[in-house]
Amino acid sequence: MRYLIVGGVAAGTKVAAKLKRCDRSAEVVVVTKSEDISYAGCGLPYYIGGGIQTRGELIVNTPAAYEGLTGAEVRAGVEAVALDAAAHEVTVREKDGSEHAEPYDRLVIATGASPLVPASIPGTDLPGVFTVRTPDDAEAIRDYADAGARRAVIVGAGFIGLEVAENLLARGLSVTVIDALPQILPNVFDPEMAGFAQRQLKAAGMRVMTSCPLKAITGSGRVEGVETGAGTLPADIVILSIGIRPNTAWLEGSGIALDKGCVVVDEFGATNLEDVYAAGDCAEVTNAITGRPFWSAMGSTANIAGRAIARTLTGTPTPYPGALGTGVVRLLPTLNGGRTGLTETAAREAGFDPVSVVSVVDDKAHYYPGSSSFFVKLIADRGSRRLLGVQVLGAGAVDKVTDVMVAALSRGLAVEDLDLMDLSYAPPFSTAIHPLVTTGYILENKLAGELESFTPAEYAAGAAADYHVIDVLPAPTIPGAEWVDLTRIGPDGLPGHEKGEKLLLVCAKGKRGYFAQNRLKAAGYTATRVLEGGVTFNEVHVPRPAGKKLPAAEIKRLKGLGCLQDKRYDDVFNIRVITRNGKITVDEQRAVAEAAERFGSGEVTMTTRLTLEIQGVKYDSIDACIGFLQDRGLDAGGTGSKVRPVVSCKGTTCQYGLIDTFDLSEKLHKRFYVGYHGVDLPHKFKIAVGGCPNMCVKPDLNDLGIVGQRVPQIDLSKCRACKVCQVVKACPMGDAQIGPDGKITIDEAACNHCGRCVGACPFGAVTEGLAGYKVYIGGRWGKKTAHGQALDKIFTSEDEVMDLVERAILFFRDEGESGERFADTVARLGFDYVQEKLLTAPIDKDAILGKTVVGGATC
Repeated sequence: MRYLIVGGVAAGTKVAAKLKRCDRSAEVVVVTKSEDISYAGCGLPYYIGGGIQTRGELIVNTPAAYEGLTGAEVRAGVEAVALDAAAHEVTVREKDGSEHAEPYDRLVIATGASPLVPASIPGTDLPGVFTVRTPDDAEAIRDYADAGARRAVIVGAGFIGLEVAENLLARGLSVTVIDALPQILPNVFDPEMAGFAQRQLKAAGMRVMTSCPLKAITGSGRVEGVETGAGTLPADIVILSIGIRPNTAWLEGSGIALDKGCVVVDEFGATNLEDVYAAGDCAEVTNAITGRPFWSAMGSTANIAGRAIARTLTGTPTPYPGALGTGVVRLLPTLNGGRTGLTETAAREAGFDPVSVVSVVDDKAHYYPGSSSFFVKLIADRGSRRLLGVQVLGAGAVDKVTDVMVAALSRGLAVEDLDLMDLSYAPPFSTAIHPLVTTGYILENKLAGELESFTPAEYAAGAAADYHVIDVLPAPTIPGAEWVDLTRIGPDGLPGHEKGEKLLLVCAKGKRGYFAQNRLKAAGYTATRVLEGGVTFNEVHVPRPAGKKLPAAEIKRLKGLGCLQDKRYDDVFNIRVITRNGKITVDEQRAVAEAAERFGSGEVTMTTRLTLEIQGVKYDSIDACIGFLQDRGLDAGGTGSKVRPVVSCKGTTCQYGLIDTFDLSEKLHKRFYVGYHGVDLPHKFKIAVGGCPNMCVKPDLNDLGIVGQRVPQIDLSKCRACKVCQVVKACPMGDAQIGPDGKITIDEAACNHCGRCVGACPFGAVTEGLAGYKVYIGGRWGKKTAHGQALDKIFTSEDEVMDLVERAILFFRDEGESGERFADTVARLGFDYVQEKLLTAPIDKDAILGKTVVGGATC
């Protein structure tokens, strides 16, 4: 029996290897267009990020190694170009371009899929534009990033796009993800789950723009920008992750049945052509829940279906039961996602009557170090109570929840069937009642009417608009809500509220809300609802009653978002728009102007920190204004006890500039303003970058200031004791003087290292001795002014400066006291002590970031 396998990655190599194991006498030939076979396509994003260090680690088998291991023959670099099923032949093209027929007794098509690159989009062929499908792609992206790319735009917010985005972010690039659809991970997560994940990505420093179609990629000789429906984004590297299409064009005219480009197969992988089978990304399967055709372009599906075909072909008929769309993804080091089964949307489209619940549950014993939360959406059919799907997000092992659900879905279980499962438990691994089972209990309570709730999707759609919000957290937390002490809700219920009044019970996660509802029902209340997921999952806003002043807590919350109250009015705010060291693009300027016109007074002001403020935004328009800015790649902020937006002078272009201030300040902005945005400090921490000792941006009046330096070096053997010394004339400080012997001297104590004297001598007596950066610490301006002191060391590399800045921030977080500025910390502990700590002492970053710090900034 001669088996011909076309395609040599997941499905193809799995079929071939299993065929040889089942029938050692079989002749098995694999032809594959690529030079690589059996590579770890799912590992490509992690090679790009550096987690997988070498290209060789991606290669599961070389052709030679695979042949030796399995006994199958591999012909790499050979492309299938036509199928003649009647003749049982496949025409193949060799590397030299020659073509010939390959006969077969049984044929397995496993040609996979290729990235979709729309021909209608200009610029997709520019250098710096990549797709992610093969090790060659990943290697090219990594090399291009290493060559100096700083700004990445990822087109497509599916699994691969977001995995690449996370890894490029980890490499220090500024990352923007765009998608034409209104949510990330479309058809994978329901909108409310995707929205929660998107907010976490934003908090980690990733810009995500949905409902943002790609229009063109621009650049001269290389990629420079991406034109979208929301304006132009600057870009040094672009990753196209729009989707994939099956590699089946070569089958045209063969008579094989195709559905949207996918090969149609039955449960045994057989096509409509005799002795022709197909598996992997080029083939359709069925959905195990609906029984409908389903495209599951996953490595797991390819391997499982491929193995089943091999068993069938060797005498053990093995039907493939269908796929569930199971998938897991790492979105951030602290955020994983998993899903299986139907989304709520898909379930409704399939004819089910879905009911769902969103829970926030512990991922392991809450007291165990490293414990966190799972955010679980569980879906079932209302009438039959049959489980339909799950979606889970969290820092922990989301695959555990997903895989338990796979087993349940595969057996057609109902929600109650989860109740008594004997699932594993120990504090480092799980909770005594498994998180999925706990979520099942909540859904059972909902189905029984014991829990009456609003899902996050219902709440976001306005279902609770006419409900009075009751805050049942342990302490008053929700601005504008009425706080109630849960423990005091007794038989009399809530004084001042009618038994039929609509009350929305909101807590941190939903549990206390359920407890409160239970008590209120016992007291005769009939119209309460619990907000599933509480304030941990939902963005809760309480409308302000007409004529009522904004509470102080709400004003403080808005200040944390960069919205500063206009002292003349109760409900008018100025929204601070973050810039990158004062630079914004033309499109961003237009967006700010339009936002000011649509939501504010039409005026835009500049702050001393080189940010913009949109004036006169009404309270009710704040969310819309910020959302408008975010959709166009901008954001509000720049307040609170955190690292503030970095400012710089124009040293990059200024005639006196000694360093590239734009580049350095953008790196500082990305790493510390964006990257440390969730890190609270004892007070605000301001950073400034000056290109030279002219100090135009006042680096020494910041918590940390960086100044370009050019230290002169005298070679007296070249000094000719000229009567008119050009070095003396060039020195603006007067420290370059003629000594008693007529030769040049420079007062090192007075020299500010501006470098203007370097090269002034026509005979080369003064040259550059050292170029680098001076760092000032402990400066401040405002009510109390303090000039920072310069560290003794001149830093000679950008990496040294970046490391020093991080050490300073961590030191301030660790040894600063709440409410004091860094200047106060330096004064209290002593400059010498602080300098030693910053330059030489070990710093435990993880321990410091794990501390709880209360900030004292009021603006």
